Amino acid sequence: MICPHCEKSLLRKERPGNVCGKCGRRYALDPKTNPLKLNDLRVRRVVLKLGQDGQVPCTPGQLWYALSRKSLRETQVDMGCAVALTFVGVVVGGMGLGSDVVGVAVGGGLLLLAAIGFVVARLAGMGRGRPALTRQAFRSGPLKEWKSVYGALPDGVIDDSGFPTPRPSDGGAATDGIVLVCPDRSIAVFLDAAGLTSRYGVTLVAKPADVAAAPAQGPVLVLHDADAPGLLLAHQVRAAHPERRVVDIGLPLAAVRGVARAVPVRGDVPKVRDMELLEESREFSPAQLKWLGKGWGFPLVGVPPAKLLAVVSRAVERARATDDPVRRRAASVGFLTWPEEGR
Repeated sequence: MICPHCEKSLLRKERPGNVCGKCGRRYALDPKTNPLKLNDLRVRRVVLKLGQDGQVPCTPGQLWYALSRKSLRETQVDMGCAVALTFVGVVVGGMGLGSDVVGVAVGGGLLLLAAIGFVVARLAGMGRGRPALTRQAFRSGPLKEWKSVYGALPDGVIDDSGFPTPRPSDGGAATDGIVLVCPDRSIAVFLDAAGLTSRYGVTLVAKPADVAAAPAQGPVLVLHDADAPGLLLAHQVRAAHPERRVVDIGLPLAAVRGVARAVPVRGDVPKVRDMELLEESREFSPAQLKWLGKGWGFPLVGVPPAKLLAVVSRAVERARATDDPVRRRAASVGFLTWPEEGR
């Protein structure tokens, strides 16, 4: 690997304990000792790409997905086991055929069958979609190591350990601002840090139950993962707040399923009732329901940060224009913008 400090190439024996044998400085990540095969230089390159060279922030959740994409595409079946079993099976089987001991030949055959099983499992993609490190393990592993060496998260990565706190309205009165329901803390922190809340007066909440306590009384937008629980979130918000206008702004399943660059994640099998509700909604095809029923989905943290910010910003602007009679009149006569009241 390349030392992130002196940029010299290092053999494994030249970097004991994550210390460069040429410049003597410690680094955080060694590709030989972490499941994602990360090194410091790769992490910095990915952060720069996610943030478009510092134009937008990114969070640990978004960084986790970007660094996990390769492992998500790969099967977790180790072909080294198949090779070893094949070799041993051939040797044992050959010994059995050359002797009168039937059990030896049978044992060799069983080993060959086991090797074939590994090959079939790999071809079937067993383990694909399962990350080599979960999001929590990424925080407690590579990110913790990074902070122990450099004292902080990588430059450009913001802390997402707490959900953004809604700003109180003036005088405690309700405002006509928009409420955005977003259960993913990483995405909520990203949108807040990127200026969405301050620019549009959006109040971020994590759960449908939090909508009633939000100071804003305008439309409710719902932002979610494209998996079984996420796709039901807008229905849950509508059921909990029938008096509010609720808009599902995605992530839509059709926009990511089957797209080459959209690498899905496979989690736990959804609840039977959740699948029944999805089927009753008649919004999804049988193929989509089957896919969701196996635990597949696509997380919000997988959407490139700049693209996600642009999409959510447009959704907020449309919701404001639809909810505001002044903006509706402006749009009806072709104006792209309209003076704010009082100016």
